[in-house]
Amino acid sequence: MINIVLVEPEIPMNTGNVARTCAATGSTLHLIEPLGFDISDKAVKRAGLDYWHLVDVHVYASLDDFFARNPQPDLWLTTTRSARRYSDAAYRDGCWLFFGKETAGLPPALLQRYPERCVRLPMREEARSLNLANTVAAVTYEALRQLDFPGLIQDGHRAWEEQKACAIRR
Repeated sequence: MINIVLVEPEIPMNTGNVARTCAATGSTLHLIEPLGFDISDKAVKRAGLDYWHLVDVHVYASLDDFFARNPQPDLWLTTTRSARRYSDAAYRDGCWLFFGKETAGLPPALLQRYPERCVRLPMREEARSLNLANTVAAVTYEALRQLDFPGLIQDGHRAWEEQKACAIRR
């Protein structure tokens, strides 16, 4: 299982897309407040997030609260300022993938605390960064690839047959 940690996410659509990635992969979503949006049952239903029930979501008041409740996690921090590529990290089952808020990334103090655990996605120098949800998907699937996609459908034909069966039932 992979743990995805969003630190102070600001844009609800990004978090919705990340939640969908969690639903599809069986990853657990951890949200560090403050959040730039409402995730109450009413708000989630209004947004039409029909997969939200598939997501195991945990909310923390702050990074201090997170670390108090999860001491010494096997963490990886995504940042545009790392020399290590995300594909060069050795992810383990139960690891924690951290992603910062859209406008500022992860707090510098956190990055300085764990410099050997920072990773980045390669991109052109002229590009500021990738979208948060895209970054989460790329890093999550790399971690899952290294673990041989535990608990996920491995057979594309079977997935296609299941999809057709669902469409017929509708």
